[in-house]
Amino acid sequence: MTTTATAEAPASVASAPGRNRRVLLKLSGEVFGGGRVGVDPDVVRGVAKQIAAAVREGIEVAIVVGGGNFFRGAELQQKGMERARADYIGMLGTVMNCLALQDFLEKEGVDTRVQTAITMGQVAEPYIPRRAIRHLEKGRVVIFGAGAGMPYFSTDTVSAQRALECKCDAVLMSKNGVDGVYDSDPRTNPDARKLDQVTFEEALRTGLKVVDAAAFSLCMDNALPMVVFGMEGDGNVTRALRGEPIGTLVHAG
Repeated sequence: MTTTATAEAPASVASAPGRNRRVLLKLSGEVFGGGRVGVDPDVVRGVAKQIAAAVREGIEVAIVVGGGNFFRGAELQQKGMERARADYIGMLGTVMNCLALQDFLEKEGVDTRVQTAITMGQVAEPYIPRRAIRHLEKGRVVIFGAGAGMPYFSTDTVSAQRALECKCDAVLMSKNGVDGVYDSDPRTNPDARKLDQVTFEEALRTGLKVVDAAAFSLCMDNALPMVVFGMEGDGNVTRALRGEPIGTLVHAG
């Protein structure tokens, strides 16, 4: 599998003129579990510290968290569960991760709000885009839980949608076990080549599967830059939030 991507280092993604940089960070649920089922407090604390460092610099941060450390709808379906119900169970898992991250962010002194696509008023606000934008403008971190509130939508796709609706400058897709987009699967092909830049059209045409095709399409249609980077490495989350060159920049071309 090949692409025509350039070999140049990824360019930083600039914020819109006249306001602070605003980004949507996607965190995988597997990271929160430290490779196990449940939440590893030490891991979440470390992620919160990296996010807090960027927020203190004035960067506006929205977050979507996966739930793979608890449940994955597609995997539950393979075990015989009805897909829609399995997806709703997975959505509830994402909310548990949201609350854990909120707790550790607030321990870092960062004001944080959780908004969910499924109403659960005792623990979170409902997802209201204009309210989320206002929180971001006030320097609060906003964490979006419960996916899209509908089955069959991945949290990758939700990340692109939330980033667009909240007028973010970029969507940052953190990955566990991979540090960017490759021209083939690096886990099975030792000669796989990491791409510093690639267009959405090239990624879709060549079937690069590091992010869902629906998320690629949403970003491509709306010219929203995406950065795919690895969670492993000291300070990688902070670097990505700042807009430093890291991982692979996926752009409209």
